[in-house]
Amino acid sequence: MDLKVTLKNMVNTMKLAKKSDKDDYMQHLRLVLLGVASIGTIGFIIQFVFSVFR
Repeated sequence: MDLKVTLKNMVNTMKLAKKSDKDDYMQHLRLVLLGVASIGTIGFIIQFVFSVFR
């Protein structure tokens, strides 16, 4: 790809991007933390089950 075209696309993307407000940020943060907590809980349960049944 041409460097000029790539830079122009990057500039256009930055112009179109908008900063999310606090409510959107908090909602995304809650969803990410919920996902991390659920994956951690599932991993803990699997590890606990395998350690009990050894």
